[in-house]
This record gives sequence, structure tokens and C-alpha cells, in this order.
Amino acid sequence: MISLNNLTRVYRASDVETTALKSINLTVKEGEFIAIMGPSGCGKSTLLSILGMLDSPSSGCYQFNGDDISDYSEAKLAQLRKTSIGFVFQSFNLIDELTVYENVELPLQYLKISKKQRKDRVEAILRRMAIDHRADHLPQQLSGGQQQRVAVARALVINPKLILADEPTGNLDSKNGEAVMNMLRALNQAGTTVIMVTHAEKEGNYADRLVRLLDGQIMVDKASQTIDTTEVA
Repeated sequence: MISLNNLTRVYRASDVETTALKSINLTVKEGEFIAIMGPSGCGKSTLLSILGMLDSPSSGCYQFNGDDISDYSEAKLAQLRKTSIGFVFQSFNLIDELTVYENVELPLQYLKISKKQRKDRVEAILRRMAIDHRADHLPQQLSGGQQQRVAVARALVINPKLILADEPTGNLDSKNGEAVMNMLRALNQAGTTVIMVTHAEKEGNYADRLVRLLDGQIMVDKASQTIDTTEVA
């Protein structure tokens, strides 16, 4: 699904040059669950931004489904993001003025899908995330765990090939955090590819594979001791 070859990201500001990622080589197969881990400033978020096509590498090759996207225009990247990638953020990133239903429907409005199809897909994903009883509520009327369920529903409503999760439990208590991790694991077991940035070892263990970064380089890439979610649910 994804292949990064000798990928580097350098940021330049006046006379200062910072190398955020250096010579990254990474392959992601369809259906994998990968946790990207490492200390603050190691390049985790930069790597996730590049994987999500929100940032571009300074050099190197990024192949997505066999196509080199390194030189894609922003319009072409945006279209690929809208149809292929679902994002789940630590801060939920829900729109306060929109209801749960409207927040989840929003990505579909950019895909030229009919109103009936949008309705069917939104209602189905809200039921799947067990948040359909809150469809008419505003985000501020929900608990943190419920808001993250809405964020996951919004990511899934486009039927993405890939879910990118950036510290998805960072603003949740342990119970709700565990529920979100079990949800991501279940989605992966149903066939969705998941790449997650986290600093928590317990959450990293939900993944099949751990990629550890240090100073912008991959230091470890190995299989994880995956948690059996039937025991922690």
C-alpha cells in the first residue's frame, strides 16, 4: 500500500536548517496496524503528516498504491486524501457549530455523493460506532470518549483504505482510551489499514508492528506483542 524510499524532510527558517526526517525507508502492507513511537521531537508527527499527504518530503520517494505521489499537485493530493485516508486526531477536531450527524456527513459533501447516499452512510456508521443516539447533539454536549467516537465515525464514513491516528487517546481517561484502542483494533481486524502515532507503550502494543524513531531516523522496526482485545474489552 505504502512505500517510502530514502525519504527526508528538512525545514528551513532564515539561517536555521532542521532535519526532521532522514533517509526513511518504510513499507506498509494493506491490512497492517502500525504504531509509530519515539520521544518528543523525534519526527513522529512529521512522518504522519507526510503519510497523510499534509506535508511533502524534501527528497525521496513516496508511493501510495503503486503510484509515486512525490510530485503530485496539491489538488491531486487533496483528492487522494478525500477518497483514501481517514484522520483521527488527539483533539478530535470536530466543528462546534455542527451536530454529530453534520460533522460525520461533512467529508461526504466533498465527494459528490447524493443526499440519500450520504444519509444512509452516516446513519450506518453512527450505529456502528454506537453513537447514533447522539446524532442531533453538538460536540460540547458529549463526553470526550463520545467525541472521539464521532471523530472515528467521520474518518470511516468515506470507507478509507487507510486510517491515520495521531495520539488518539491523548485527551481521554484510561477507560475511554481503552475503548478507542479496542475500536481501532477491531477496525483493523475488519480489514482497515491503521497507522498510529503514540507515546504510550500500552497503546503501541495494540499494533501488529512497532516503528521507533529517534532523531528523525528509524531505529527499530519489529513485530509487536499485540494485545488480545478479547481480554481487555
